[in-house]
Amino acid sequence: MVLYSHIAQVLIALSIVIIWVFRFYKVEKEFKLYELSDLTRNMVGASKISLSTLLVAGIWYPDLVLVPALMMAALMMAAQYFHFKLKHPFLYHVPSLILLLLSLFIAAVSLKYI
Repeated sequence: MVLYSHIAQVLIALSIVIIWVFRFYKVEKEFKLYELSDLTRNMVGASKISLSTLLVAGIWYPDLVLVPALMMAALMMAAQYFHFKLKHPFLYHVPSLILLLLSLFIAAVSLKYI
């Protein structure tokens, strides 16, 4: 299971980098739809990038994994909330839902529940 957790950690980190670095224009558009400030958007982005970095570092330092995984899950729950609030079609929910499930899986492996 640890190997799968490591793969999930890298997948989350790659997804966050792709979205928050290379597709930032889409993030800007979405946060305007959600009526959230630029400061909020920047704080969320910095948090996600920091947490992703800790998840990758957690491959070598497993004690780092639990808190970032749970915090990432919380951010993905917030993303789900905003998709529901704007009544987006289910397809809009899928990316953050997958990252939410991966984060919870990582946390469960870290806690040795799996």
